[in-house]
Amino acid sequence: MADELKTGDQVEWETPQGKTSGTVKKKLTAPIDIKGHHVAASKDNSEYLVESEKSGKEAAHKPESLKKTQPGKK
Repeated sequence: MADELKTGDQVEWETPQGKTSGTVKKKLTAPIDIKGHHVAASKDNSEYLVESEKSGKEAAHKPESLKKTQPGKK
């Protein structure tokens, strides 16, 4: 991923069931637990909190797994 993602950006990623899409909620730069899953994010190894369009659930994703489809609405 060449561009830095921002809150509100529309992104897509691959899952075992195929491609899915969602919205970036925020950049994670510190360790955090999300629904019982530990995300080892840091300033040097950031991840993104993304809300799925299909399920409405939030999950952390590594930047290289996300592809921006549209700029954010901010």
